[in-house]
Amino acid sequence: MSSKAKGWCLAAAVCAGLWLVQNGAQKVTPPVPSAAQAFAAGPRTHTDAAADPLPPAAPLRLRIPDIEVDAPLMGLGLGKDGSLEVPPAGNRNLAGWYRHGTAPGARGTSVVAGHVDNARGPAVFYSLGALEKGHRIEVSRADGRTAVFTIDAIEVYEYDKFPDRKVYGATDRAELRVITCGGGFSEKSGYQGNVVAFAHLIGVRNDKAA
Repeated sequence: MSSKAKGWCLAAAVCAGLWLVQNGAQKVTPPVPSAAQAFAAGPRTHTDAAADPLPPAAPLRLRIPDIEVDAPLMGLGLGKDGSLEVPPAGNRNLAGWYRHGTAPGARGTSVVAGHVDNARGPAVFYSLGALEKGHRIEVSRADGRTAVFTIDAIEVYEYDKFPDRKVYGATDRAELRVITCGGGFSEKSGYQGNVVAFAHLIGVRNDKAA
């Protein structure tokens, strides 16, 4: 599904365009991950052990406390052109997960995607590039459990250099990719790449017991 997921971000760039905050003559764009947050910089000092994968269950909500994200999740399928469907651009606080793939928390690589902005301002993953290794991502699931992930790296890729296998490849543990558009921007063609957060499952909270 590599080309399909990448096609989604191209569509998002076209639909949303760039939201420009004018500060005098300066244009303000979404944060870009620093080199220190990439895999090439090496692991952080403490690496959390992976938790055992959960049985599949639909995700309901995603939270990233460090960038104040708390958003509902909708299922995304494929469009007629084979690209991943997009969440409605008019709702800035909505993300989607590829419902025909791995559910977050289950064994394998799950994919969550969302807009970086829309015509009215920043959207759900506008600040994704500001995350750091060790930050947490929480996904509430339909089975009453919350899957807790830790971020292993944040990287940015140009569209024509997108590492499909690295981002979407199979894995024996429960992993999560959170993707939005970002990187460079062209007023003619929109965003030039993707920001990708790589994370793995480190724990489970049983919300039914709360």
